[in-house]
Amino acid sequence: MPLRPIRSRSSTTEVDGRPRDRSAPPAPEPLDVPVPDSHTHLDIADAEDRSVDDLLALAATAGVPRAVQIGCDLEAARWTRELLDAQRPGPDGTLPLLGGVAIHPNEAARLDAAGLDAALAEIESLLDHPRMRVVGETGLDHVRTGPEGRAQQEESFRRHIALAKRTGLALQVHDRDAHDDVVRVLLAEGAPDRVVFHCFSGDAALARTAAEHGWYCSFAGVLTFRNAATLREACAVLPRELLLVETDAPFLTPHPHRGRPNASYLLPHTVRAMADVRGDDLDELCAALTSTAETVFGTW
Repeated sequence: MPLRPIRSRSSTTEVDGRPRDRSAPPAPEPLDVPVPDSHTHLDIADAEDRSVDDLLALAATAGVPRAVQIGCDLEAARWTRELLDAQRPGPDGTLPLLGGVAIHPNEAARLDAAGLDAALAEIESLLDHPRMRVVGETGLDHVRTGPEGRAQQEESFRRHIALAKRTGLALQVHDRDAHDDVVRVLLAEGAPDRVVFHCFSGDAALARTAAEHGWYCSFAGVLTFRNAATLREACAVLPRELLLVETDAPFLTPHPHRGRPNASYLLPHTVRAMADVRGDDLDELCAALTSTAETVFGTW
């Protein structure tokens, strides 16, 4: 297994001229029933510059023994494929990682037509691996890409949808302030059998639309933020069998460590918040999240 992520991340940032704490948060109380992290970016280093092996071992002790590694540009996608080839069994004897690759919508917006063609051809070749189970993350982003790049984003999204249907893999959707357009494209193209709204960011209305079409919704640490009441309402209305949970690490660190680097071992904070929001028994929810992850991604 590659010992280190391929990208570094600054250990400090400044807020109002003062350094923000970017050290690794302490581990939470472990989950009694294990849950997989359905979306993480091990190619990006955390502030401690821990190795992939160390991060996976730490996650396993927190009750998160499995994860889906997502590479969303060509460099990260190639690294993800190498990581899958090199991984070693975890403490329970299973391989801890599955993978997914795609061209992120903000990356797609920077490519011309020929560049997108070449990138998608390589993505398709990298998906030809028994432990690659996801086409993603793809979709639309109306925050970091302006109107001038949206046509190219949409073209990329449509072609990733076709790729997911052609390969029979799950589609992980990046949807940032683009809910109506994401739904429009999915319906126009004909959604694959398994669609996951990664880092679900919509309201109860979008959750109901997802449920109507059998689309899965994966919640990240944002669910725990004090200002995320709308997101909690959405989580509460979804059928349990359509729920997934993720870190999107090293981003979106859950409360009470918001702003510090995220990793899979912090997933229990989000799982516990999800159980509280829904009024679910924690162990039963954990078992359901694992079952749903295996339905979407297959077994590890």
